[in-house]
Amino acid sequence: MDMPNLSTPAPTPASALIGDPAAFGRVGEDGTVYVRTSHGEKAVGSYPGKSAEEALAYFVRKFEAVASEAALLAARIKSGAMVPNDALAAVSKLREQVSTLNGVGDLDTLARSVEQIPDLIEGHKAAYEAKKAAAEAEKEAKRVVAKEAKEKIILEAESLALSENWKSTSERLKVLLDEWKAAPRLDKKSDTDLWKRFSSSRNKFDKRRRTHFATLEAETAIVVTRKQAIIDEATKLATSREWLPTANRFKALMTEWKAAGRGKRNVDTKMWEQFKAAQDQFFAAKNADLEKRQGTMIANLAKREELIVAIEALSPVTDLNAARKSFRDLSEQWSRIGMTDRSKRAALDARFEKIEAEIEELQRAHERRSDPTAIAQANSVVTGLQEAIANYEKQAAKAEAAGDAKKATFAREAAAARRIWLAEAEKGLATFGK
Repeated sequence: MDMPNLSTPAPTPASALIGDPAAFGRVGEDGTVYVRTSHGEKAVGSYPGKSAEEALAYFVRKFEAVASEAALLAARIKSGAMVPNDALAAVSKLREQVSTLNGVGDLDTLARSVEQIPDLIEGHKAAYEAKKAAAEAEKEAKRVVAKEAKEKIILEAESLALSENWKSTSERLKVLLDEWKAAPRLDKKSDTDLWKRFSSSRNKFDKRRRTHFATLEAETAIVVTRKQAIIDEATKLATSREWLPTANRFKALMTEWKAAGRGKRNVDTKMWEQFKAAQDQFFAAKNADLEKRQGTMIANLAKREELIVAIEALSPVTDLNAARKSFRDLSEQWSRIGMTDRSKRAALDARFEKIEAEIEELQRAHERRSDPTAIAQANSVVTGLQEAIANYEKQAAKAEAAGDAKKATFAREAAAARRIWLAEAEKGLATFGK
């Protein structure tokens, strides 16, 4: 029976390949199966335990499998699905299968069909090459598109390498990395070279970002240390009752706080709340004390205004001892009056000091008048002037007796001048002891 045309795209059923199996084989009485060829019969094997028909069918199927493989190979070559070199290798393998095939069928026609396949390969080689060229062109076009896509990604990454928009740039680089992974692969060398450029830009930005945040972290640690020291001091000062110096220190601490710089927002907020709590505690106590003192100062002002009237009533002083005693008593009352509004107390203090100065001056005058040394000195002056006057009068009388009018006149004028001085000295002496 003739073999089918191997140019058909799919293998035909076994019956179409070989027709009646008995035409190509038989089963001997001993169960041996034979195949008929142009060179005579050839034993192909036996199938113990089976009927002659089953044994023959078994070896027909073996033939049919190889014949189908030959038809399939021809169909693939014709469709251009196989590389010529691969097809020739398949033909060589198929030849060996046919030459050693123990099957029942038209082995001669099958062998001739296999030998026709190389001509089929040659006939479809041009079509294969055209298809291969088209595939290569398509592959190259895809490679160019893929390369352009990756180079576009690289150019954007390189433009972002020096960015200081840390958050948005980090997010954009992640998107670019996803785009890179989704892009088609190129040949290994091209992909490696492009990846190095892309990775270099990402690493450059990431290194700068990590350096920036490491520096920021170090600076933040310094800020936290400074502000913690301020908080610690503020906490100690919160219970202070030295209102003015503590208020001034809190003002200085606020200046230090502003100069300390900014840290992380959540940490800064928490630390500020601690500092402000200490500050508020102190100033709340200060204000409460001030309100209390303001009520007391109003009452103290009324006391001073009433007392200053009694103090001013001592002037003019007529009795120094009585005035001194009364002023001493009133002064003690004045000093026992507590804090008074400074702006209003100044005028009252001036009135108090005026009376105090008057009494002190009278006291000093009294002390001068009762000073034994001063009295002795005043007496000495009076006595000296009296003696001088007496002496000048004697000189005048003696000069007149001698007829020396000029000398007599000089002596009398000197005596007259000293009488004036004597009168003043006697007045001064008269004040002592009063």
